[in-house]
Amino acid sequence: MKEKKKGKRIIWIIVLVLAAAAAAVGIYLYEKVNSGLFFEETRLNDYDVSGKTAKEVLLMLENDYSAPKVAVKEKGETVLTLTLEELGYTIDQRKLLDSIQECLRSQNLSLLVSLFEGNDYEVEVPFRFEETTFDQAVSSKNFSVARVASEDAVMEFDGSRYYIKPEVYGNEFDDADLQVIVRDQADKLTAAARPQPDLEVDVPEGIYFLPAVTQDDPEMNHTMNAYNSYCGAVITYTFGDEKRVVDWDTVRQWLVIGETDYHIDEEAARSYVTGLAADYDTLYYSRSFQTSVGTTIHYESSDYGYQIDEEAEFAQLMADLDSNTAVTREPVYSVSGFSRNGRDDLNGNYVEVNLTAQHIWLYRNGEVVVESDIVSGLPRDGRETATGVYPIAFKAGPYNLKGGGGSGSGGWDVMVQYWMPFFDGQGLHDASWRSSFGGTIYQSDGSHGCVNLPTNVAGTIYSNVDAGFPVVLYK
Repeated sequence: MKEKKKGKRIIWIIVLVLAAAAAAVGIYLYEKVNSGLFFEETRLNDYDVSGKTAKEVLLMLENDYSAPKVAVKEKGETVLTLTLEELGYTIDQRKLLDSIQECLRSQNLSLLVSLFEGNDYEVEVPFRFEETTFDQAVSSKNFSVARVASEDAVMEFDGSRYYIKPEVYGNEFDDADLQVIVRDQADKLTAAARPQPDLEVDVPEGIYFLPAVTQDDPEMNHTMNAYNSYCGAVITYTFGDEKRVVDWDTVRQWLVIGETDYHIDEEAARSYVTGLAADYDTLYYSRSFQTSVGTTIHYESSDYGYQIDEEAEFAQLMADLDSNTAVTREPVYSVSGFSRNGRDDLNGNYVEVNLTAQHIWLYRNGEVVVESDIVSGLPRDGRETATGVYPIAFKAGPYNLKGGGGSGSGGWDVMVQYWMPFFDGQGLHDASWRSSFGGTIYQSDGSHGCVNLPTNVAGTIYSNVDAGFPVVLYK
């Protein structure tokens, strides 16, 4: 009986020991499950997370996965460095924490395996993306190197020749183009299963805005050659002190540039010459004349003046343009006077004959050189002196004047010292056979149309005039 009782006591002791052990194990397991810690030999995303809380693991992952910086490099130089957060990439802590806590729950569900064999978990580290933040950060305005705009090659003028100022290759670009490149690489970085090293993004050469026109542009070089063929031509027409200039501003309007050649528009050049003639021709044009006695005489037309030879002037103008040099000259005249200043073709140089007052004046440069009484043509029988404005045809002396059948009745044959014809056999000359001049002599003893002068007056006029010198006659 004693042995039986002893055996039961041993069984109870065993039961109690086992119960105590089970209780201890239960308490241990309970504490493990409710500790909120990862068990020993637990790895998450290849990190040893043994003994760590979900929040500790969260902070560890967030720190490492957010650590990479993105460096933008331009021509080998770092011009912009940004953190992922500055790029708009931030870890979604709520989602990541949920994933980590799910791993904790998983280890508790497989408690014994987890305790004795450990666990190896993988979680996604989710990033949120803020596009506005990204676009503001990835911008050339934030680069450490200032932006320089590309410039087209341009044709410029140095005062004598045209040349091409070369293009400038700048470093401006469309931010959107760079943002596509950075976004693509940053997305790959944040999508990686493991933390990544710092990222370098090179700005590609092809991203920059290029000049639209370069110095080898065929059209611009063709235009430059055309311009340089004529830009040096400056034709200065002189009309006394008055000038008319054909310079590059005008010539450029006449220049016709084709695809393969260039030339001066002949119609435009001819039109210019025609306009020049309209402005400055005076031959056969009407004119008004201010007399020495203060009256104004009007002539519908006159045989004295200037007339541009339009065809010859056009040819000379084209030759001057082709020479591409500066030229100062008078226009090519078919008929020219003695002196002019602009449209004033007398310019203070003329012989004035007042047939009513029977008086003559010689003007040079606006000053009276000599004046005198005269005897003009008898005002009948076709012997009256002509009125009008005429050029002296030539001068000669001594000179034999013959007419009307010689020295017989009604004729003449005399030698004069100074002969200056101006119209249809009429002229200025000395009349040594006369003892007086002026008054009304001409009405009864007038000449056959010539203007008779005292010898000394005729000599003075003769020495001061040449062929083409104007004679103005009026009543």
